[in-house]
Amino acid sequence: MNGPFDAVMLSFDEPLADKLHARLQRILGMPVKRLHGVHGMRSAYRLAAETVEHEQFLLADGDFVLATEFDIRAVEPLEEGVSLRVWRAINPINGLVYGYGGLKLIRRSALRELGTAVDVLAALPGKITFTGEVAGTTRCNQSPYHAWKAGFRECAMLARGSEYGMPQQQATDRIEAWRRGGDGEFASFSVAGANEGVAFASEAAREPRRFDQLNDPTWLRSRFDAVHGEQVVVG
Repeated sequence: MNGPFDAVMLSFDEPLADKLHARLQRILGMPVKRLHGVHGMRSAYRLAAETVEHEQFLLADGDFVLATEFDIRAVEPLEEGVSLRVWRAINPINGLVYGYGGLKLIRRSALRELGTAVDVLAALPGKITFTGEVAGTTRCNQSPYHAWKAGFRECAMLARGSEYGMPQQQATDRIEAWRRGGDGEFASFSVAGANEGVAFASEAAREPRRFDQLNDPTWLRSRFDAVHGEQVVVG
């Protein structure tokens, strides 16, 4: 390890979070701190910065499955002026492979200076880099709700306009891939979420503050239950 680094998992309500936390510790060969159930992504990220001892730390979501071949000893520290590095992740619903749900190396000091972007980490001061390496899989489809939420949030943000400077055609292609779905578990809920997310972005464009709802877990769950709750019970 070229660190020193800490490692943190942020989980909220993911059914597999306990197992994935244990997997992270086993593969990394080090303790992984965990923050669970913190309401609001911005609050969770800021709290993560206060739980670590080192300036740079690995950050994993509660649905991230670290690949067994990931070698923390090969991880290089962030370059000067870089606040965040993102490894790619495989999406089991639709086969996309990009930064969504991927492993991150982040600066504690940068998290303490978060801006107000809807995509919280896009609000970091300093440069953000994306590696070509795949670090694992994002198990964002652990339940019908989680699959729906993944499609809804990601496509709403892509349709709104990437805050990472993603070319418009790339964003459009990714939206279409989410809307097509695939063979992954609960893919139909992810597709529904993607379609609803695009519609939400169109509606919210007239009232931009509504995009803050994408980071409100209570609002997201209520919206899902109102539209799809009966389908889950019956199904």
